[in-house]
Amino acid sequence: MAGMATHVITGAGSGIGAAVARRLHARGDDLVLHARDAGRAKELAAEFPGGKTLVGDLADPDKLSWAFSHQSLPDRVDSLLHIAGVVDLGPVGELTPKTWRHQLNVNLVAPAELTRHFLPQLRAARGHVVFVNSGAGLNAHAGWSAYAASKHGLKALADSLRHEEHAGGVRVTSVYPGRTASPMQAKVHQQEGKEYDASQWIDPESVATTILMALDLPRDAEVNDLTVRPGN
Repeated sequence: MAGMATHVITGAGSGIGAAVARRLHARGDDLVLHARDAGRAKELAAEFPGGKTLVGDLADPDKLSWAFSHQSLPDRVDSLLHIAGVVDLGPVGELTPKTWRHQLNVNLVAPAELTRHFLPQLRAARGHVVFVNSGAGLNAHAGWSAYAASKHGLKALADSLRHEEHAGGVRVTSVYPGRTASPMQAKVHQQEGKEYDASQWIDPESVATTILMALDLPRDAEVNDLTVRPGN
């Protein structure tokens, strides 16, 4: 994907999303950075000069289309990068419907709605949709049911979208990082009652490198699924 491409990015405020946004911004691409509210949008605009922002609450996907209708959207989208996510651990016997809905909305329903909204621009550009999934999207463990369910669903969304859009030239990639040093990982350790040591986990920059590799791959090839695991 050559210079001056336009990327719509969720989760650009921290972790993997911030690493990807920094790399794309440094090489001169155009960024459209999703933010949950106006305050967060202002922070992202200051961090990435020249970047545009798009405000909408992923936790309330029913209202995303309405929110976007009141904002200026890009005419061209070369990539849609779904990197935002939330996690709340707990055994099935204790998780409430509210906890289930929150993770399903942010991690699955909102990416589906964003993809639906930007598909015309992606089709016109023969663009790329990247879903940053998780190892939990492939294997579910005790205490991870709601989060893993949302990520298993995200894999299904990506797989279906790939089959639907391949003939039109839209590429779809799922990335499955293992535990990555990020604010989310710190929260997971807190919920697990474990001490958090960022040096033990994947650097977000390493995951960003794999995402850019998939984006920049020549048109004769496509990365469908990419698993990244801690090297320590």
